[in-house]
Order: sequence, then structure tokens, then C-alpha cells
Amino acid sequence: MRAPVTELTITTTWDGAPLAPTEQVRVRLHLSQGALHIRVDAPLHGDPPPLAPPGPTDRLWEHEVVELFVAAASPAGPPTYTEIELGPAGHHLVLQLRGVRQVVAARLPLRFRSRRRGARWLGAAAVERDLLPPPPWRINAFAIHGEGDGRRYLAAFPLPGPRPDFHQPARFPAVSLAAAR
Repeated sequence: MRAPVTELTITTTWDGAPLAPTEQVRVRLHLSQGALHIRVDAPLHGDPPPLAPPGPTDRLWEHEVVELFVAAASPAGPPTYTEIELGPAGHHLVLQLRGVRQVVAARLPLRFRSRRRGARWLGAAAVERDLLPPPPWRINAFAIHGEGDGRRYLAAFPLPGPRPDFHQPARFPAVSLAAAR
């Protein structure tokens, strides 16, 4: 039996302004017994990739990227969450955080591949379940692209604030992902 797929669609800027259909991003999630599988279908904006070879890449959020945040729904103490970053050129970064922006582990293992398809890129990743906080979860997906004044910050579920701030796990919606048996 296959577990259901949850799809998040990034249709707004970080603060809720609607996006043109050509800028929208789809993030599909499927939970197996051992991993969270992530599929990305995103526009390719052609931003310069990181200088590092594909693979784990520090500060990937400074480049064109799609991000998935998976947070414990009601942690005792500081929020615990995992940030998964995927880039169109095969770069990725997985961080575990305990407390807002308090990284406790970085460059965690991730199976990831990406490819171009016309004006879009497709990514497929799998992160081991033991790298995620315990369920139930709150989840949000984001995309960043552009340079300088043209930099764009996009969200599946917009967040408040005077500037883009994705590190608001208590504001992410609760999402139920059932694992296949």
C-alpha cells in the first residue's frame, strides 16, 4: 500500500502577493517508513549556481533554491525543525535546528538529483526520517531566486513581518503525512 502524496504549491510571495503561474513551484511529499521523499517542479530562473560542485553546499539560500521546513508541531521548549534546501544544479543542504536559526547539525546526508526540462527544473530528494523532528509536523515550502533588487522570496503559506523571514515554524500549518505500511 502506498502512502498518500501531499502537494504544496508556492503561489505567493513571502508576504502573500500572488505569483504568475509561470513562477509557481510544486513540492510533492511522500512519506515512506524510512524517508521523506520530496519532488520539486520549479521554474528555472538561470541564477548563477554556487561555485562548489553539486552536493552539500553551505549558504545555499544565497542562490536559486527551493526550501522545505519540517517542524515539530508542538515541541517542549525551543522549536525543533529541519530545513531542506534544493538547488537546480544539484546542490543541497540539510540543517537541523533547535531554536529559531540555531543550527545544531549541518550538511546532513540527502539523496538528491535534479534535471532541467525546458524552462523548468525537476528535483527528487529523500531525507531519512531520523533527521526530521518527531511528528506531528508543521510544514512550509519556500523558493528564492533573483539577484540584488530583483531577489524574490516566495512561500506556499505566507508569513508576517517587515521582511522575508522563513524561520517562523510556529506559524507553519499542521500537515499530516501518513507513511506507507
